[in-house]
Amino acid sequence: MNDSIWNKTLLSIKNIIDPLPFNTWFSNIEFIDIQDDKLRLCVPYLLYKTHIEQNYKEIIIDNFNNNSSFKINDIIFILKENLNEILDKEKEKTETKDDVDKYKPKKAINSNLNKNYTFDTFVVGESNKFAQAAALAVAENPGKMYNPLFIYGNSGLGKTHLMHAIGNYIEEKHKKRVLYVTCDQFLEDFMGLSRKNNINNNNLDYMEFFKSKYRDIDVLIIDDIQFLGGATASQQEFFHTFNNLHNDSKQIIVSSDRSPDDLKFLEDRLRTRFCWGLQVDIAPPEFELKVAIIRKKLNGEKLKINDDVINFIASNVGNDVRQLEGSITRLIAYSVIMGVNNPTLEFAMEALKEFTKKTSGTDQNNIRRIQKSVANFYKISYEDIKSNKRPPNIAIPRQVAMYLCRKLTNESFERIGIEFGGKNHATVMHSCNKIETSLKSNMELKEAIIHIEQELK
Repeated sequence: MNDSIWNKTLLSIKNIIDPLPFNTWFSNIEFIDIQDDKLRLCVPYLLYKTHIEQNYKEIIIDNFNNNSSFKINDIIFILKENLNEILDKEKEKTETKDDVDKYKPKKAINSNLNKNYTFDTFVVGESNKFAQAAALAVAENPGKMYNPLFIYGNSGLGKTHLMHAIGNYIEEKHKKRVLYVTCDQFLEDFMGLSRKNNINNNNLDYMEFFKSKYRDIDVLIIDDIQFLGGATASQQEFFHTFNNLHNDSKQIIVSSDRSPDDLKFLEDRLRTRFCWGLQVDIAPPEFELKVAIIRKKLNGEKLKINDDVINFIASNVGNDVRQLEGSITRLIAYSVIMGVNNPTLEFAMEALKEFTKKTSGTDQNNIRRIQKSVANFYKISYEDIKSNKRPPNIAIPRQVAMYLCRKLTNESFERIGIEFGGKNHATVMHSCNKIETSLKSNMELKEAIIHIEQELK
């Protein structure tokens, strides 16, 4: 059909130029094809290409467009001696692309999302409400707000739940392509590039498949990024994947067991990029949140559990959500097996003795214990040390308590701030720095801190 259009174009040109130049320059032109908006023509020699471009190019374009329903904007002239080589390379490239396309993920990709993890099933408390709010903001405006979103905190505190909740929300509300993977899965896929030659015996095909999986999406959610540390080639590939998605305003959500600054095994350029958006910390649940989680877990169960049992579990079973949920599962199963519908406190203590042993077997310095020790030493109330009161007899003990919490626990500034009545990161950091400076010259303060530390041992 395009060949026919070209013949009509030649007839039109023949009617407007003299026979001699037409026969000289046009009789040896061969039509090749049309690519996008460009007409490709084959000419015998470089002289033809130069002369026709300078004198007849616009005439050819105008007459071709007059004889065709689609328009061209340019002409590419290919020398006869180069034509076969160019066409062979293009054919090989087309065949390779067709093979790769067979392995590309479909538009409706497998997101790997757990449909049970939603915002509705996430229990919110003081220790996680900021992270939950940030996650919801990202879910409502993917790629536009807080990109990347970096969620960090100890294992079992709800990071994975929040990430799945974001993905499920975006899939449902925005109909976008979401991919959730663990860092281990990313590494496994990437290692396929070096060990797999099983797709048409061409590793290039697998590279295209890999890039399509991780880049032809709208949202990438990657869990436990700390495991990327030390794998130089994998870090480089993730760096390029990150840039590709971020440059296209695709949402990136990352989780870790520590903040970007503490990911020492990651390249600086990656840690820097994790700080481009928003970093949120999920801290261990406070007592009230533990109670709420337990009640949520018990919702719909036939078992009747009184407040004494619930408070016992919240006070004695671990500091993460998984342990709490595991203890409830254990108590329910134990009650069913023993034929008990209304477990007493003594029954619960027996059923959960393995859970409580794990907690009580360690003499950890937790924040609340440090707060109470400092308050007792300075003869102020526990409530005062968590308050916003500013008199020196309260403010200084509060700063000492914050300093000891940072020194004696693994808690972040954000988490410590939450336990001191919702103080922010900067306030806690300032308090710690002030005490550290004072210790260099204030012997009374130094002796006080030594005494408190001994009490905590």
